[in-house]
This record gives sequence, C-alpha cells and structure tokens, in this order.
Amino acid sequence: MSSFTKSTSFNRRALSSLAIESPRSSSSAFTSPISSAFSSPRTQNNFGASPRLSTNRLKEISYLFQALIIAGTIVSFLVIIAGGYLYVVPSLGLGYNGALQFNSSVVVDDKECDVFDGNWIVDEKYYPLYNGSECPFLEKGFNCLGNGRGNDEYLKWRWKPKGCNVPRFDVSDVLERLRGKRIVFVGDSMSRTQWESLICMLMTGVEDKRSVYEVNGNNITKRIRFLGVRFSSFNFTIEFYRSVFLVQPGKLRWHAPKRVKSTLKLDVLDVINHEWSSADYLIFNTGQWWVPGKLFETGCYFQVGNSLKLGMSIPAAYRVALETWASWIQNSVDPNKTRVLFRTFEPSHWSEHRSCNVTKYPTPDTQGRDKSIYSEMIKEVVKNMTIPVTILDVTSMSAFRSDGHVGLWSDNPLVPDCSHWCLPGVPDIWNEILLFFLLRQQVQ
Repeated sequence: MSSFTKSTSFNRRALSSLAIESPRSSSSAFTSPISSAFSSPRTQNNFGASPRLSTNRLKEISYLFQALIIAGTIVSFLVIIAGGYLYVVPSLGLGYNGALQFNSSVVVDDKECDVFDGNWIVDEKYYPLYNGSECPFLEKGFNCLGNGRGNDEYLKWRWKPKGCNVPRFDVSDVLERLRGKRIVFVGDSMSRTQWESLICMLMTGVEDKRSVYEVNGNNITKRIRFLGVRFSSFNFTIEFYRSVFLVQPGKLRWHAPKRVKSTLKLDVLDVINHEWSSADYLIFNTGQWWVPGKLFETGCYFQVGNSLKLGMSIPAAYRVALETWASWIQNSVDPNKTRVLFRTFEPSHWSEHRSCNVTKYPTPDTQGRDKSIYSEMIKEVVKNMTIPVTILDVTSMSAFRSDGHVGLWSDNPLVPDCSHWCLPGVPDIWNEILLFFLLRQQVQ
C-alpha cells in the first residue's frame, strides 16, 4: 500500500508541474488532452486554469471519445464480419486460401462425415461388383480367382464410414452421368489397376460389349505408355498414362560420377503432360517407385535445373516433385472444366525379408501401414494450392487389407506380389468412393 501511495503522490506532483509550465512548454506531447483528462478539476482550478481553457479541453476530450467510439464501432463490425467468414466458409468447404478443397469430410444425409474414417464389413450380397474373367480389359496378372486362388472371402468386404454410407454403385446411373466425359488416370501400375477396375465395373452396365474398345487396338499391358478405352454408346473415354514419378527422366550428364546412370528432373513435369490438361477428370498417384531399389540402386539420382543433387533424400525429392506437379496444375488446368484428384499412397504388406503372406481375412492391426510420409506430403502440398484438388485418402483404409494382394496368384506365380491388388478387390472400393465424389459434385 505504501508504494502505491508514493506512486500516486509522484504522479500528482508531475501533473502539477506540467500545469504551471509556460504556454510554449504546454504544447509538448505531455500536455495532450489525455494527460489533462487524468488531472482532477480541483487541480486545474487551484493553478488558475481559465474557464475558456477548461472548456476547450473538455471539447477536445469529447471529440477524442467520439473518435474512439467510432473507431471501436468500425473494429467491432470488422471482427463480426471476420468471425462470420471463419464460421460460414469452412461449412462450404472453403480452405484458408479461398480454394474449394474437396477433402474427406462431406455432408451425407445432412450429417458431416469423413468417408475415409470407417471399418470393413462383410457384404456377401453386394460384392464382388463384376466377374474378372468376363472383363476383357483386366490384365491376367490381377485376376487372382482366374489364376487359381482358392478362397474368395477377400471379395466380400464393403467399406463403411463411421458417420454415413457410401452410396451403392448404380452402373446405369453412372454411365449416364459420364456421357461425353474424358476420365484420365496418371501414375504407376497402381493407377493402372484402378483404371482397369473402373472399366470392368462400368462394363457390367453395357449391353453391347463390342461398343467398348481400346482406342488403338492395344492389349492391356504394363509396357504401354498410353491406354484408352472408349465407351462408344455413351461417348466417353477412360484413359491411363504411365508416369511413375510424374516428373521427367533426364539425360545422363557426361561429367557425372560413375555411379550415376540416369537422373530424375524434379522441376520438370513428365513430357506427356500436354495430353492430360483437357480431361474432365484427372486422377493422379505416385509413390511406389520412390524407393532406393527403383532409384539409387539402379543409378538414378535427382536433378534440379542443371544441378545434380547427389545428397538429396528420397522424401525431399518427392516433395519437390509434388510442388512441380502442383505448379503445373495451377498454370495449366482450367478448374471450371477439369476436376483434379490425387490418390494417396497405397500400402503394401511385405513382411520382413520381403516375404509375402496374403491373409484370408483383413488384418485387425495395420502395424503402422495406415501412415505414410508420402500421403502426408500430398495433403500438405494440396492444402497450399489455389485450385481445388480432391484427396482420395486410401492409405489408412487399405492398410487393413492384407488379404487383398495378388500374392502367388498372378500370371507369374514364381514371383510373389504383396504390392498389387487382386481384381475384383480393393481398388473397386476406391472407385466407388471416387464416383461418389465426382457424381456428388454434379448433383450439387
């Protein structure tokens, strides 16, 4: 209490000394209306402040408070507007950068629902969606039942989000909605698997199977850079472009170290990118080839501009490649015409020492496969884009499906495969969700 009293006395002495200063001194910053306001009327009268001076100061104080009230009103109005924006915009799906981000949270039956947060449940009535042996565009290596797999339990699982249901696949409705469209998949063999799955799903609704054909008469094979299947009765095509890294392989530099056999130009998108931009729907993926066995062990290193990046890690290079892709999307794609989607990393189920044990049923434990640094990078890059991109976040949901891989039931049973998926199978569920996002947009 004593310190407070001493401080108060000091302030009063200071105010008194200011009051008896000459007019020239009183024009300083210390004799502003604010300082006058904190001196009592009694103090002013004791030192002979004239009535006119007191009146002028009161007017100045009045004007000051009016200005403060107006400023406060404006600030409050702006705060209310900003608060309304932050409340309303997220409900419309708008990201902080103003771009419409089609993420996993959607409104289904008037409820907010994350379609990628759920469980696998048995559905023997509805699945599988097609017979793999009856689909001419399904490559033999993915037809596990046709290659001798004895159990078919892996075909009977449906994905059930916790807060809603993914609409049932209605082939007649989908075919009609895709009239006149061009659907393009770009990526590695996992992208080709999803492409084949979608074609087989849609062919179940086509009466004249001859009206569906590969545009160049090619057989479905992993070695062809471009494959396109046309549904002539409905005037749409589903295309696949093989681009395992999305960015451009580079030529070997003559002065490079001996261990360098080739490069990957991280800052240049694949040269065939001009074929993609006019699509109505663009679905990308990349990830399976971003491993030492496909890169460093084959002598492939990274390049940015004319600089060879021998010390760059694979995750760092992946990030640069994604940013190159994002830049191309923003500069080359018309968001009013083209819907862009990116499917996240699809987990494999190799055990230690690269052994492949395909289970009979989905595993109850993902053993960490539900997380991927590549999937997280995709989300981070997309979040900073100004063009809307849909993330098909299949990493977690697919991590449970150790039963869905090709295993030994491929066209080469001597080579086990715990990376690729049987068809029919898990990629069909990816496509049900894909169609849900695409057709939901058309309805809205």
